Amino acid sequence: MDDPVASILLITASPYGRASRGAILAMQAVKNLQRKDPSLELVERDLSVLADATVHSVYADAIVGGHSHDSEVFTLSEQLIRELEDAAFVVIATPMHNYTVPASLKMWIDFVLRYGRSFATIDGIKKGFIENRPTLVVVTAGGIVAGEGKFQPDHLTGYLGDVLTTIGITGLKFVYLDGLASPARAEQVTIEGAKTIARDEVFGVGEPTPAFA
Repeated sequence: MDDPVASILLITASPYGRASRGAILAMQAVKNLQRKDPSLELVERDLSVLADATVHSVYADAIVGGHSHDSEVFTLSEQLIRELEDAAFVVIATPMHNYTVPASLKMWIDFVLRYGRSFATIDGIKKGFIENRPTLVVVTAGGIVAGEGKFQPDHLTGYLGDVLTTIGITGLKFVYLDGLASPARAEQVTIEGAKTIARDEVFGVGEPTPAFA
């Protein structure tokens, strides 16, 4: 069987989808990666399709009972985990809702963090089974949540970092488009965000770098 083609996994969590400011900048990073390596395929995961998904008791029972990974109850979870495993790069565009991740991204997290599949506790420590890979997170927020003038709590950055570290992904970079409630600031931070991505050694327009250790 042929090895799968390396891919870029683009995850969008905004209700505006590809039209959101975060997704537009995330696509900039995707195009930069493909410019450096045209063989990279794009896999898009629009989290709006998870609107009706939930973790039912049968799912919880299957995890506790140690059911096989190919059990029907794990079908969606397996699909999401495999998208992550197959990706050479991950790009996430997410808004900040009520100081943290939106419900759609939280649902993705609940299906991807699966005990015995993407992580487990070994000698009292949680160990991730997903190989580390470069991951860019573009965060949009109405209030100012980063840098000078920060006045709004940020429970997204630390939480998402902890979540991805749990499964083995530690090569995280965050770009913030905050204070978007102000139209004048929105334009400025979008321009600055685009420049930040363009300068990045992995997701920007510079020379390709080795994969993260």
